[in-house]
Amino acid sequence: MKKNGRAYQLTGQIGEYLVAVELGRRGYISTTFTQNVPDFDILAIDETLERTIPLQVKTIRKGGGFQSTGTKWMKIEFDGDYQIVKGKTKITNPDLIYVLVELGENYGEDKFYSLRKKQLQQLYVRNYKNWLKKHGGKKPRKPKSLHSAIGAVDLRKYENNWGILKEEK
Repeated sequence: MKKNGRAYQLTGQIGEYLVAVELGRRGYISTTFTQNVPDFDILAIDETLERTIPLQVKTIRKGGGFQSTGTKWMKIEFDGDYQIVKGKTKITNPDLIYVLVELGENYGEDKFYSLRKKQLQQLYVRNYKNWLKKHGGKKPRKPKSLHSAIGAVDLRKYENNWGILKEEK
């Protein structure tokens, strides 16, 4: 599939529906909002109808990483071309559950990683700091780039972490 706007929309939509299917298998009723709500993509309702759980879904094709902008997660200052991470940004809804979906080549090969937004922030900050440290504080190709990414290796402990839905905040 060509990487254009439509392909990215389809990837996101597929991820949302796959999460809705997985929720149904686990006894949750869910509804998707197909990218029309800014802070969440799915509402899941438990079998007692007492808990409604908003979920944010991010989806990538296999082999990619989950991309973001560093300043969404951390305070970054520049000293010329050198970057200094000055701590985490204050994020809204730190307990919001994110389900990150890595689409497999075939149905059933998809991977799901479930964690809270504050845990996701920790991963982005750690990876960003490590990348800068590895390169002496300066991004080699584009020193002003704020690009940040995490991959499956960073998320391994959150794979199939559907129990998070039953945890209290």
